[in-house]
Amino acid sequence: MKKLVFSLAILATIFTGCSKDDENENNVVVTPQVGEISGNIVANKEYAFGNYTLKGIARIKSGVTLTIAAGSTITCDKLTGDNALVVENGGKLIINGTESAPVIFTEVSKNPGSWGGIIMYGDAPIKALGNDGGASTATSEDGLSLPYGGTNETHNGGSLSYVRIEYAGKKLADGTKELNGFSFYSVGSGTVLDHLVSYKGADDGFEFYGGTVSLTNAISYGNFDDAFDWQDGWRGQNNTNWYAYQENKGNFGIEIETSANNNPFWPKFTNVTLKRAAGCTPEVAGDIQIDAIQFKKNGNGDFTNVVIDGYGTYTEGDKVYQGAAIKIQDASTNDNQVTGSKVKITNVKITNTSVDVAGASTIIVNFPGGQFIKSDTATGASLNQGAWATVQGTSLIK
Repeated sequence: MKKLVFSLAILATIFTGCSKDDENENNVVVTPQVGEISGNIVANKEYAFGNYTLKGIARIKSGVTLTIAAGSTITCDKLTGDNALVVENGGKLIINGTESAPVIFTEVSKNPGSWGGIIMYGDAPIKALGNDGGASTATSEDGLSLPYGGTNETHNGGSLSYVRIEYAGKKLADGTKELNGFSFYSVGSGTVLDHLVSYKGADDGFEFYGGTVSLTNAISYGNFDDAFDWQDGWRGQNNTNWYAYQENKGNFGIEIETSANNNPFWPKFTNVTLKRAAGCTPEVAGDIQIDAIQFKKNGNGDFTNVVIDGYGTYTEGDKVYQGAAIKIQDASTNDNQVTGSKVKITNVKITNTSVDVAGASTIIVNFPGGQFIKSDTATGASLNQGAWATVQGTSLIK
């Protein structure tokens, strides 16, 4: 009996010690690091969990990898001038946040259009404006005037997971247009883009300039221009769970073009939700960019399980404009892409929208059999709630 009591006492001591150790480990407070991200980044750099300042146009040079830990916040200030994080071709940006600890890029004034967002360059194929089927290289329109395009379909610019961009859309240098939350210039399929949020920017939420990369689990919320946009023959094949919510000011849910180049490929999508809040007006008064998905300049795409809601009429003065779920903007796109069965939209649920399918001017749009199929059972994007999709206590998923 004494041996039994002694043995139980030893076990009790062991278990008590383990619990104490576990408690200490669980209560460890990690102090956020502080620092600055700026200039040309010419050597591999890892930023631990912390609060950092982005100052100026920071460029990750070719052959260099920049890594930022989960839960970090990177803040810039428009009063310091142009700010952006640029991944040059050959460089890599690794940001692997989590659902509960995303990495957030923001700006102190919280005004849309305050900085340039994340800009990534690669050398994947493009079809830019040009003769003989399109140019294979082009110069960026972001004010940096960098070349993009090439033949490397599997270009790898790194991994962006659980990253949120807030209040971007500023012009850089002498740029001809505002920048987006995320701008991808000929980025390749070796790059991971997953669980990304573009929040209240002054231009597009996401824009692709050619390339082969795909985007999964994405939210474009409250951006002034288009929620999603692409050109130059972007052809990502594994896109899923795209969610757009346009409020106050916004143009197309998705704007699609291939720089006027007829082409035998098209990007593919599953699970897409495009919502426009009541009272949302175009970026420019009197504009008619109020459709859910617009195809122009030989743009195309294959979509299934799509929810479109709220693209109704817009009144400006004595004029009433009708929004459409699908808008074909020019005759070339209608002839080459629609009748050529390279625009496919199936299992689509359309509510609170004026017109299902429309053509600009006198264009009459007739989809071939099986290319446009409505459904009352489509569910659209399926995304998890959490800190990654919550701003100032409000969920971005409506």
